[in-house]
Amino acid sequence: MRQLLSGNEACAIGAIRAGVRFFAGYPITPSTEIAEYLARELPRVGGTFIQMEDEIGSICCMNGATAAGLKAMTATSGPGFSLMQEGIGYSVMAELPCIIVNVMRGGPATGTPTRTSQADVMQARYGTHGDHPIVALCPWSVRECFDLTVEAVNISERLRIPVIVLMDEIVGHMREVVELPEEVKLWQPAKPKPVREEYYHYDDTNNYDAAIASFGEGYRIHLTGLTHRKDGFPTDEPEIIKWNLDRLRAKIEDNRSWLWDLDYQDLGSETVIVCYGSAARSAMEAKHQVELKTGRRIGILRLRMLWPFPSQRLIGLLRSARRVIVPEMNQGQLYREVERTVNLNVSVVSVQRYDGEMLTPEEIVAAI
Repeated sequence: MRQLLSGNEACAIGAIRAGVRFFAGYPITPSTEIAEYLARELPRVGGTFIQMEDEIGSICCMNGATAAGLKAMTATSGPGFSLMQEGIGYSVMAELPCIIVNVMRGGPATGTPTRTSQADVMQARYGTHGDHPIVALCPWSVRECFDLTVEAVNISERLRIPVIVLMDEIVGHMREVVELPEEVKLWQPAKPKPVREEYYHYDDTNNYDAAIASFGEGYRIHLTGLTHRKDGFPTDEPEIIKWNLDRLRAKIEDNRSWLWDLDYQDLGSETVIVCYGSAARSAMEAKHQVELKTGRRIGILRLRMLWPFPSQRLIGLLRSARRVIVPEMNQGQLYREVERTVNLNVSVVSVQRYDGEMLTPEEIVAAI
């Protein structure tokens, strides 16, 4: 059925279709519509919605629901995302699959609640303390808000990690006519065999998707944010500390063969635009304008997964490029990643806008 939906609504629908049955959050512009939709619809499918006292309580409550076996999610924006960082780090160390949606707005601090921005790109990657990777997906359309929320749930369940969905105010609030599938393909994690005295919650496996139990199922489970052994008990043994951190890193590094998501056109061109989120919509229009006016082909490489950054794939895909344009609604955060990745002979140009307005196609055309 075709529907007129906002990106925030499509994200909430995607969460429900992916099996999310618990949401804890605190209202904050421009993500509030996600909470509003789930407050109404989650109880109708047997789920639970809790409005917490703040974002710290929200992330902790979500972690608890995940430990109890529910697919859980929260949604916020910049100030709330800052408050959630310790809880996200706990999700990483305790290996709790969960979804954090950040609908970006201007900052720092309270910033500009009703204006757009893409300034949380680096915070998504490096916001928490300690060495660990992260997965962050970035939709550019209402349909992708649905699709990438489903993908986020599948990745989080498969690798037992928190996954961030990085939307921006424009994508969250814009409306498009979309047709969403009633059923989606979901990752089905295995359940442990009923030999409960031999169960280890952090057993070392090659694919990091070992069968796990939840609280209340009769297994002895120990969860902690401290560095721990495979049985979940804390330790300060150097070799176990290294094993712990290597395990967290390997969840991403060992799965890079499938852990990437991008779209591209005309990459044989000398000029390629590397883009993401709502800025990619302007980039696509800029491509059409230049091609119509000059006949030159302009390449587009749109990142749907920002983190882990696909450095090796970019090296291959941009091998013919001589000029790379990186348009962003920030002060050049992803530009730095692209610049250090591509060949030294490639000119990398940053197109920035950070006044709360959408980056225009004309600004990108001027850089081409």
